[in-house]
Amino acid sequence: MKILFPILAIAALVPAGMVLADDDDCRAPVGRWQPREAVMALAETRGWTVTEFEIDDGCYEIEASDREGKRFEAKLDPATLEIVEMEGRDRKGRAPGPAPAGTVAPPANGLFGDGAPPAAVTK
Repeated sequence: MKILFPILAIAALVPAGMVLADDDDCRAPVGRWQPREAVMALAETRGWTVTEFEIDDGCYEIEASDREGKRFEAKLDPATLEIVEMEGRDRKGRAPGPAPAGTVAPPANGLFGDGAPPAAVTK
């Protein structure tokens, strides 16, 4: 009985760990992978400077910087070169951050008024 519980606990946790570790692996057979030069050409057309290139979980993984020098990591499907995961930028290659001032109108819900600075009201 003492050994049964640990065995059942491990048996229950192994499938959960396999699912979590398997979430963003690329599954293309090696014979369909595009060459490293295709990744470099894609990076060049997007204005990226690749500083590191490796294979991780069956995906191409690059560390690079964009035209403005902002660094990011991208995981690419080796067969299609589609972006599987990107850190430091979104999938379209844009840096995260707020929208530039004046480019997005406030919602028309009355909370933001007419855009004038708030004034203190005392009674």
